[in-house]
Amino acid sequence: MLRQVAQGVLVHQSEFVQSNAVVVRGRAGVLLIDPGVTGSEIDCLANDLRESGQPVVAGFSTHPDWDHLLWHDRLGPAPRYGTARCAATIRDQLSDADAKDRIAAHLLETEIAGQVPLDLLGLITGLPAGTARIPWDGPQVRIIEHQAHAPGHAALLIEERGVLVAGDMLSDVLIPMLDLDGTADPIGDYLEALRLLEEVAGDVDVLVPGHGSVGGADQVRARIEQDRAYVHALRDGGDPGDPRIGPSAKPGWEWVSHVHTGQLQRLARRGERDGTPR
Repeated sequence: MLRQVAQGVLVHQSEFVQSNAVVVRGRAGVLLIDPGVTGSEIDCLANDLRESGQPVVAGFSTHPDWDHLLWHDRLGPAPRYGTARCAATIRDQLSDADAKDRIAAHLLETEIAGQVPLDLLGLITGLPAGTARIPWDGPQVRIIEHQAHAPGHAALLIEERGVLVAGDMLSDVLIPMLDLDGTADPIGDYLEALRLLEEVAGDVDVLVPGHGSVGGADQVRARIEQDRAYVHALRDGGDPGDPRIGPSAKPGWEWVSHVHTGQLQRLARRGERDGTPR
């Protein structure tokens, strides 16, 4: 079910890790951002759009994680965009013929095993490097590209509506998840991304994270500060005291603590390998 969060901006939330698909109404149809996750949910989304008389005229994937790369033929043949680096990363991933099989095998360990449509996964057109806005006939959508979490990650600012679509950042249920494989300075990259988001925070009335609850204007800076405090604690090897991990985590999200422990361990190993302090 689509829920309006601002004029002409609607959100469909999946039951799977509270994934948020975002619909932006334009003149001739809608821009669809990060649709997912299960086939039945995408069917529901397609039905809602058909009943509204709004075809999908453009798609956008905020970053190259499988759950942000999904599509279904019922959504139509609209161009699907991402940043140049995001698209290049996806091409590299899908150049391995076994990539989709590995995703499907990973999903066997989840409650959505066999329910995710992978046929049209990752068919993304990379926008030219430095592109500032999504090319489509609708409200201007500014691309804020950074390297936190995944290569070519983009947050999207729907300027006329005051909506920030944050991708896998600024969540109230997920901690910052660093790109510990694809970047030389994952801590620095994450802090720089938070700085970029902070620069537009004053223009935001509604925050839509990739996973978790939609927030109002008061939540934007609060979540930026929470994520910055977590990254600083991760860098220093301290206890972040973060309510998203440990016994204070929301029911069903206790596994996030294991993610935190894994990040601490991997950062420690990087430091030992490179001979650098945390």
